[in-house]
Amino acid sequence: MADTADTRTPAQIEADIKRRREALAETLDEIGVRVHPKTIVGDAKAKVVSNIDHTLGRAYVQVNRVVTDVKASFVDDEGAPRMERVVPVALVAVAFVGVLVLGTRRRKG
Repeated sequence: MADTADTRTPAQIEADIKRRREALAETLDEIGVRVHPKTIVGDAKAKVVSNIDHTLGRAYVQVNRVVTDVKASFVDDEGAPRMERVVPVALVAVAFVGVLVLGTRRRKG
């Protein structure tokens, strides 16, 4: 059989117990912080904010891409307006506003 006798002095054993007790207290403090309701809520809020920021960033990129594409269809490479595309869109917009104005005048009258 192997000899399992402890060769440490009582002072060494006490010091070891003290170190282990301090390490255990530190671990319990960390656990207490992690499971505290404020910590859990704070972590959840941070996760939601991160997800929202990520979603808004993707939306911004998508909108920017669409705006660039629309602008490219109405402006040539030198920045001059493409009148063959601007005029028809302007006429449709004016007609739409005219229909809205006539529709509200008929309802009032």
